[in-house]
Amino acid sequence: MSSAACGIDVFLLAENRLLREALTRILNKKIDIRVVGSAPFFPEVVGQVAEAAPRVLLFDCMPFALADLGFIPELRRLIPGLKVVLIGMEPDRSIFLRAVREGIVGYVLKDASALEVAAAVRAVANNEAVCPPSLCLHLFDYVSQQPRELPSFQLRQQLGLTRREQQLVKMIGQGLTNKEIASQLNVAEQTVKNHVHRMLRKVGASDRLAVVEVCRTQGWVS
Repeated sequence: MSSAACGIDVFLLAENRLLREALTRILNKKIDIRVVGSAPFFPEVVGQVAEAAPRVLLFDCMPFALADLGFIPELRRLIPGLKVVLIGMEPDRSIFLRAVREGIVGYVLKDASALEVAAAVRAVANNEAVCPPSLCLHLFDYVSQQPRELPSFQLRQQLGLTRREQQLVKMIGQGLTNKEIASQLNVAEQTVKNHVHRMLRKVGASDRLAVVEVCRTQGWVS
């Protein structure tokens, strides 16, 4: 079913109240878009967004640029199928690439028109990606500079991680606890702890989050 047929629920997350109110008025005028909530950014807002269960999250980039809270991956875990569009101050390459790694699928600049913002919402709701042409070029450049081997192959060759351990790296990176991982994999929590202990030894990390950081800084996981 197309987005126009069923409507697109949007949540606005922005520090500036005027921006939230302006976007709410603009988007609610579209027959196929409905704003189901808006709020400034604070860590506990995750629950508020999850309760609204939007299809698209419009997120002001400033709090994203200033903090590293794993906010977007957590919301994507809580709301399956959520599409995130970042509203950027300017075409900042580092913020854009970091946002892509976190899971955004859209990036619009703050000087974008109302039609462009609405078009971005519709596009990501229809499983398309949106970004300014200059940043798209940066993304191509970034990908072209990455190692040619598949991440899973690199993890096996350079760290000696098993496929299960590679899976755990990704799940830990999503913020899951050992108990939550055990529940999803249908194994005992102690089994997960044993895997993590072996991973620490192989990677030479001090804790479970350090394992993820080692893999991420080496470009082996996003």
